Amino acid sequence: MFSRITGIGSFLPGEPVSNDDLARRGIETSDQWISSRTGIRFRHLAENGETSSDLALEASHRALAGAGLAASDLDLIIVATSTPDFIFPSTACLLQSKLGNHGATAFDVQAVCSGFVYALTIADKFIRSGSHRRALVVGSEVFSRILDWSDRATCVLFGDGAGAVVVEASEQPGILATALHADGAHHGILAVPGSVCGGQVTGDPFLRMDGQAVFKFAVRVLAEVAEECCRAAGISPADIDWLIPHQANIRILEATAKRMKLSMDKVIVTVDRHGNTSAASVPLALDEAVRNRRIQAGQKVLLEGVGGGFTWGAVLLEL
Repeated sequence: MFSRITGIGSFLPGEPVSNDDLARRGIETSDQWISSRTGIRFRHLAENGETSSDLALEASHRALAGAGLAASDLDLIIVATSTPDFIFPSTACLLQSKLGNHGATAFDVQAVCSGFVYALTIADKFIRSGSHRRALVVGSEVFSRILDWSDRATCVLFGDGAGAVVVEASEQPGILATALHADGAHHGILAVPGSVCGGQVTGDPFLRMDGQAVFKFAVRVLAEVAEECCRAAGISPADIDWLIPHQANIRILEATAKRMKLSMDKVIVTVDRHGNTSAASVPLALDEAVRNRRIQAGQKVLLEGVGGGFTWGAVLLEL
């Protein structure tokens, strides 16, 4: 038994917010400052009251339509998010309720920007075990809620959005290989080091990041895990038709491609229009590339992510 992606969908809230729009809102920045350092020119920001499960619902409807399935056909729902609606219940259970599904296994995965890759790998294992046959895997984030808008080094980098895929049991391989890793020793270079205790926020409730340390770590592990995943599938990185890395920063994407000896022509890039949408970035990029027909059936696509924890991973698939 194998698993294949049979439907893909995504959703971005509101209108694009440009770098100049941020400057006009009072952030001490400029389009030149942001774009030259990150490649980011636009991002989308959720409205007040718009939650991760709301964004996930829109992306899920589109993925289900692409697969020709109803929500009632699902027996597994996994949501990757670092910005859940509540402490509990899980965003996956809230999404399940909004979809009108009853009885499917539903849970969240918290691996930050690697979350979608982690969740897709987990769904693949469930299906290959024979216990489940149709899964909905979603990455959904409202990172704008955890940004310190007075910190121009971080607040300009992130955006909100959701991406979803339907994964079904198949006699033909679709997901060819996976690899996941984590090392909590590096937790301090990217974190939201706060919590809720006794009704009060303790610690720091905003995202904090050591940009240089993240860059060095990300480039190294993204190249390593890509090569590991290719070895597991018995191919070389040169055999990849498309690379879809986590969309954090154009410099990270370029450095990763260089280490893998891949042309940037093989790299899907959406960070310029979406910013860093954490767990949503990979499925958002996948959906766009499939919709604009850059990715064709039968091609080999490598998805990979790296995020706070630190976590990192890759999935090699054929659509």
